[in-house]
Amino acid sequence: MKFALFSLVMNIRNAVTGETLTTQEKFQNILKQAIYAEKLGFDAYGIGERHGPPFLSSSPAVLLTAIAAHTSRIRLLTTVAVLSVLDPVRVAEDYATLDHLSGGRLELIIGKGNDPRHYPLFGIKEEEQWDSLAERYALLKRLWSEENVSWEGKYRPPLREVTILPRPFQPTIPIWHGSASSPLSTELAAQYGEPIFSSNTFHPLPKYKALIDHYRERWAYYGHDPKDATVGAGAGTLYLAKTTEEAIRRFRPYYEAFHSTDSAKHNQSPFTNLEDNLANGPLLVGSPERVIEKILTYQAAYGHQVMSISVDGLTEAEQHEQMAWFASEVAPVLRREIASSVWSA
Repeated sequence: MKFALFSLVMNIRNAVTGETLTTQEKFQNILKQAIYAEKLGFDAYGIGERHGPPFLSSSPAVLLTAIAAHTSRIRLLTTVAVLSVLDPVRVAEDYATLDHLSGGRLELIIGKGNDPRHYPLFGIKEEEQWDSLAERYALLKRLWSEENVSWEGKYRPPLREVTILPRPFQPTIPIWHGSASSPLSTELAAQYGEPIFSSNTFHPLPKYKALIDHYRERWAYYGHDPKDATVGAGAGTLYLAKTTEEAIRRFRPYYEAFHSTDSAKHNQSPFTNLEDNLANGPLLVGSPERVIEKILTYQAAYGHQVMSISVDGLTEAEQHEQMAWFASEVAPVLRREIASSVWSA
C-alpha cells in the first residue's frame, strides 16, 4: 500500500490549547507538514479545494507550487480540484505550470466538491454540477493532449484554434476521479479508464463500497481489463496513542470542535457521536494495532492500493507526532501486507 497525507487547510481554534493560527502561520504550518511528510517517506501530499471557512484552501495550485519548491520527491495531488466550477483553460494552464515546477510530480484528483458554497461564487447552479463537471473535464483532456483546439459548450465561451501554454511536463498528467456520493463520478472514471479516489470520510463503509463496486462494474462494461481498475481511499482523521483508550481521550475535544463547525453540520454526519464513528465509520483513532486492523478491514472491502490520512486541526507538535508514529508503526506493516502498483517507478 502507498500513503498520502491530505489537508483541506482547516484553520479553527485549537480545541486543546485555545490557539488560533493566523493565515500566514497556517500556510507555514502546511509547508512544514509537507516537508516532514516527504522526510518520513509518505508517497504523496494533497491539498483540497474549498471556498469558505474554516478552510484556507481556495488556491491549491498556488499552495502546491510552494510545496514543490520545498520538496523533491513526494507526489503532489489536488484533493479535489473542483472542476465543476473552474474554467478548464485556466486549470490547464495553472496545473501544466505546476507540473513543470514540480518536475512532473503532479497528479489531479478532480470532482464536483461537497461544499455548495462554491456554486454561487462561480455562477453554476447546484443541479448543473454533474453536467458541468463532465463537459469541463472533456475540454481539459483535449487542452492537455491536443493543439489548435476548437470547441463549443454550455459552461464557457467557445474556443477557436487554441493551444494552451505551457504544455504539461509529463506526457500525460495522471487524473483520479474523486468519489464521495454519486455513481455519476464513478461512471465518468470508468468511461475514461481512469482511477478513482474514494472520499471514505463521512459515511459508513457500505456506502463507499457500493460506489467502488459500481466503478469496477462499469470499468468492465467499457471494456477495460479488470486488473487495471485502480482505487484509492481516504480515511477519517488519524490519532494514535499507546492504547486505544488514551487515543480516544486525547482526540475527543478535536472531534467535538470540528463537528460543531458549519461545514461539518452541512455534511450531516450519520454518526451520533465519536464512539459511533469509531465503531461504524472511517476514523483512525486508537493504538497502532487497532488502526492497522481497521485499515485492513476497509482494504478487504475496497481493494484500494493507496490510502490518505489527515492530521488537520491538531497542534503542529501533534501533527508531527502523529505523522511520525504512523510512518514508523503503521505504514511498514501495511506496505508489507498490501501490494500496490501505484507510484512504483
